[in-house]
Amino acid sequence: MDSVSLARGVPAPECLAEAELAECAKSVLERDGKTILSYDSGAGYKPLRELIGTWFDVPASRVLLTNGSLQGFVLLMKHYGTDRPVFVELPTYDRPLKLMRGEGIEAVAVDTDDDGLAPAALERALAENGDPAFVYTIPTFQNPSGRSIPAARRRELVEIARSHGVVLLEDDPYGRIRFEGETPPSLYELAPELTLYSSSFSKTVAPGLRVGWLIVPDDLSGPLVELANATYISPALLGQATIFEFITRGLYEPNLERVNGLLQARRDAMLASLEKHFGGARWMRPEGGYFIWLELPEGTNAAEVLARAEGVTAVLGTYFGGAPNTLRLAYSFVSPDEIEVGIERLASAA
Repeated sequence: MDSVSLARGVPAPECLAEAELAECAKSVLERDGKTILSYDSGAGYKPLRELIGTWFDVPASRVLLTNGSLQGFVLLMKHYGTDRPVFVELPTYDRPLKLMRGEGIEAVAVDTDDDGLAPAALERALAENGDPAFVYTIPTFQNPSGRSIPAARRRELVEIARSHGVVLLEDDPYGRIRFEGETPPSLYELAPELTLYSSSFSKTVAPGLRVGWLIVPDDLSGPLVELANATYISPALLGQATIFEFITRGLYEPNLERVNGLLQARRDAMLASLEKHFGGARWMRPEGGYFIWLELPEGTNAAEVLARAEGVTAVLGTYFGGAPNTLRLAYSFVSPDEIEVGIERLASAA
């Protein structure tokens, strides 16, 4: 078997509904081609904005479509500027960290535990670092850790944010990739007045379509649309219209059920392989998402383990702010059989 990638946090090829999406793209081009092949507002394809607005009980004016959810982070980063820090989880998604470093924005790391962002750590960070532009959190099946914040803690975090007048940016690309367990309320549901909500269709439909969205208050939507217009003139309307057609044809929910079944089999294969091959290491059982956070025995250098492991790749936890003995393992891209081989190779090198 060739090299096994436990690094790629992307959907497996069989997760992609190619034929259905091709039909949807053809249909919207025939019906609305003059619109979606031309320029339009940076806010994005209005029918999809209106549809997403019904999901969140907000007008379309508060929905901004983005080129994946990461672009929403970029627009917010540019809007808030460099004067105030951004609070992030430790560990957290590495792309925002790179973006903030490039812009000279201070990222203040807030400690987490097995239940995600720790309330006491957030209180401490607020006391020591003043007023952040916002708190960036991935509360459900976090990248990289796979952890989810329980409902009671979400309420506690929201009360802390409310008492300090702090804005929360809830990044939720994995929330619907759930295999088991109860879905907790989103931070946005608990505190819509202080939460900016970000998500995308990259994990539930297809990353190549590059369709994400932001739910923002009215006073923020105008400035962000202006930034979008100045950055890329017009959004990629074809992908947005294709997603709209996919949903309105009733394909979204059945596809999500199919995708979740494929991913659950991979998650289960990785958990079984870790149990079989790894001793002395620690990991959690995520109820959904793409990732498992592997903590090797204390004092182990994960970079050295990866260097010894032939024919398998993973991502060092240090890329996300994690300890030197940690690795992010992605089960979303490879088959269950490949996962078994990859974990066995990794364990042999540990």
